[in-house]
Amino acid sequence: MTIQFETILTEFLASPFSSWLATIGTSFLTIFLAELGDKSQLVCMTLAARYRGGPIILGAMIAFAILNALAVVFGAALTQWIPESWLIIGVALLFAFFGIQALRASGAEEGAEGSTAPLGRHGVFMTTFLMIFLAELGDKTQIAAAGLAVTAPAFPVWIGATLGEGCSVLLAVVVGQKWLHRVAVKTVQRVSGLFFLLLAGLALTRLW
Repeated sequence: MTIQFETILTEFLASPFSSWLATIGTSFLTIFLAELGDKSQLVCMTLAARYRGGPIILGAMIAFAILNALAVVFGAALTQWIPESWLIIGVALLFAFFGIQALRASGAEEGAEGSTAPLGRHGVFMTTFLMIFLAELGDKTQIAAAGLAVTAPAFPVWIGATLGEGCSVLLAVVVGQKWLHRVAVKTVQRVSGLFFLLLAGLALTRLW
């Protein structure tokens, strides 16, 4: 019985499925740890403090899935096709727009609970998608996914990287929504507005 178990274990470890699991696990840990405290996680956390988590998670996950697919297929060469200055300006404009919108909402008259959010479900989804996609295009996590795909099969790298970023987003949304229950909505709006304006300024510094 022991010999049969050892034989089965040896065959499993030598199988492509075992290699895929190892690649998924490695990609997951690498990307998840790289995303902790990164700007995309902070963006999702800040959005979740003001809006429902579903559209945020969906928008971020679709953006990450596309980015990881581009990374494992085209690798780091993707960033060479689009001028870096265009990406930086696009990210800065998005952050500035959302920051101004949040500050304007914080100065408006208080309405019924939950009615202060200026964006609908689709607006939150598109805002999250565009912010994550442009901010993470060519970022360290996409380059890391491209690097992993050089020495491992592309599909399990894509699965692991996307799951890692998905867990990072879920963590950010949970933290953001817990924060909302403890802080006044107008305070959250002001802080998030200033936060996004700060991100816009930091993005523009990369032009020099």
